[in-house]
Amino acid sequence: MIPLFKVYMSKAAANDVKQVLESGYIGQGPKVEEFEKVLKERFQNDYVLTMNSATSAEHLALHLLKAPQEGWPGIQPGDEVLASPLTCTASNWPILAHDFRIKWVDIDPHTLNMDLDDLARKITPSTKAIMAVHWGGYPLDLDRLKQIQLAAKEINGFKPAIIEDSAHSFGATYKGKPLGSHGNINTFSFQAIKHLTSVDGGALVLPHQRLYNRGKLLRWYGIDRECNRKDFRCELDIEEYGFKFHMNDVNATIGLANLKEVDKEVIQKHKANSKRYFDAFQNIPGLTLLENAPDRESACWLFTMKVERRDDFTRHMTDKGIAVSRVHERNDLHTCTRDFRVQLPSLEKVMPEMICIPNGWWLTEDEREYIVDCVKEGW
Repeated sequence: MIPLFKVYMSKAAANDVKQVLESGYIGQGPKVEEFEKVLKERFQNDYVLTMNSATSAEHLALHLLKAPQEGWPGIQPGDEVLASPLTCTASNWPILAHDFRIKWVDIDPHTLNMDLDDLARKITPSTKAIMAVHWGGYPLDLDRLKQIQLAAKEINGFKPAIIEDSAHSFGATYKGKPLGSHGNINTFSFQAIKHLTSVDGGALVLPHQRLYNRGKLLRWYGIDRECNRKDFRCELDIEEYGFKFHMNDVNATIGLANLKEVDKEVIQKHKANSKRYFDAFQNIPGLTLLENAPDRESACWLFTMKVERRDDFTRHMTDKGIAVSRVHERNDLHTCTRDFRVQLPSLEKVMPEMICIPNGWWLTEDEREYIVDCVKEGW
């Protein structure tokens, strides 16, 4: 089968990791600091914290929002987080873990991101946060999202926090700026099959110094690792408890090795393959392409399209030796989210049609053209 996903690993990573393993220092140390420094330049943001996963980043982001501040009431159990059901469960299960209430927002059938009109309608005084997913690496309309946030402040007296789930979106830009640089909280994934992998890991990108300082403490138990302790194994007083969410030097070393190659060897190839599909699949009966607006650039982690008679399409492609999938199940139908179910008409219509085809760095030109030909054959 031509696979839908494949792990990219720099050939330099093994030797780099060997050096770290032989150094005797494999926890959070100089390699984590080096990785964060490069990511800060990449995201055009000084407030970057590496994490052991994007899921941990989302847990910590929600936890940081609990504390009231001037102009911010804090988020408490029972408050609402507006969220998309079309995503990995990693986006939404942290909301449940903190005992917040999920309020589902329908999807935009042209992008598979949140329907921002539906989002605006559903904001209430209990809405404290918005979990905004960039599906497949294609950015939401962040300007419109900001307008909705500011309108909510006019009505309710505070801005609901925006958390951009950018797990699919390393390499994406909105109006020429990388995701992570638009003034919101962002989470990125460096899990095995993402554009940039550190085997497992993630990043939490924050909008200002205050949240960054707290996050830096709380990702490692609430302990200040940079203070001068009288006994290097014994911490000073901990003012606020924290978690074990930090990255280690082994993962950071792998991330650094892959980061040197990610643009040329991974992201550019995904984008080139996706462009070829956009050009080839115009006006094919039974196939609808998603939006591709000129003011944003997708990371193209997925190539998702809508097809009539999807089961027939899936059988056709499988018979041709090409892996296809919806990738994520809708989160709102699981037993653990049944208390939050609502009617989502656009999602209902799209789910029987959406499908992803291979568009990754591993495709040869012959394989890519074979996929194009198989789709054009019809099903």
